[in-house]
Amino acid sequence: MQISAEPLIYGLIFVAVLVMVEGLYLVVFGKSISLNSKVNRRLDMMEKGGNREEVLEQLRKEMKQHMSTKSIPLYSILANKAQKANIAFSPGQLVLIMLGLSVVAFGALSVASSAGFGVRLIVSLAMGIGGVYTWVNNKAKKRLALIEEQLPDAVELMVRSLRVGHPFSSAVNIVAKEVPDPLGTEFGVIADEAAYGREMSESLKDLAERIDMQDLRFLAVAVTIQQQSGGNLAEILEGLSKVIRARFKLFRRVKAITAEAKWSGMFLSLFPILAIIMINVIKPDYYDDVKETAAFIPACIVVATFLVVNVIFMKIMVNIKV
Repeated sequence: MQISAEPLIYGLIFVAVLVMVEGLYLVVFGKSISLNSKVNRRLDMMEKGGNREEVLEQLRKEMKQHMSTKSIPLYSILANKAQKANIAFSPGQLVLIMLGLSVVAFGALSVASSAGFGVRLIVSLAMGIGGVYTWVNNKAKKRLALIEEQLPDAVELMVRSLRVGHPFSSAVNIVAKEVPDPLGTEFGVIADEAAYGREMSESLKDLAERIDMQDLRFLAVAVTIQQQSGGNLAEILEGLSKVIRARFKLFRRVKAITAEAKWSGMFLSLFPILAIIMINVIKPDYYDDVKETAAFIPACIVVATFLVVNVIFMKIMVNIKV
């Protein structure tokens, strides 16, 4: 039995690409950019000597740079994800990282693989672009999940601040100082914008649209209505926090109930691909008798199309919105 190591080499190179992107991100922006940092990034930047105006300008630039440059080639495929993940790399830097990682992957494939030039070129480009996209997508999912988890506590903290007599702007400032990233920095930007004259309700609406989160829209609408019509904001936010927490609890329950179906769908989607990889590893010459026939390439295209359709429909079936 002859064993081919090339599929394993491709997998290891792709993992190395992901590790390189994360390592480069932490080296350039420091550990404070990490979402598990105890001190949010805004406060860390101010402690290192940046004044309030400079820090606000830098953070606002990072928050808005991705959606305003969707026309850049290659970058448009991940602009929305990069916006939600709040990637501090500029769009141009991300494109350069894609190309640089593609070159690294091509060099690694040239050393460790015997594939032809065309195959190495296509695979290396796929690894560079796909690696950055996978990294950005994972960052976006993790960041949005953390914001959803932090938001009820942040709203309750504002409620307690309002009840002891603080104005709403001070309540937002307290959240900016006490809550870690990602929500701490977001509310810190809102507080700084309010200090320079922007309406806080507008800042909240902008945050909700940029992150595309329903709970933040509820918060923005509640604050806007209270500013226009009056009323007890503490009671409004207390009710909102209960609603958000109840939705979050329901989401967790649905996630637990559908976990088995999701894993089954993932297994059924990945099994054909893993089977093909294992066949190539265990018996590389398995397709030698048929690969020169006229029907081989069309058959491969049909099978690949069915696999893609299968993955899409499996994802649709198990993706339940709350």
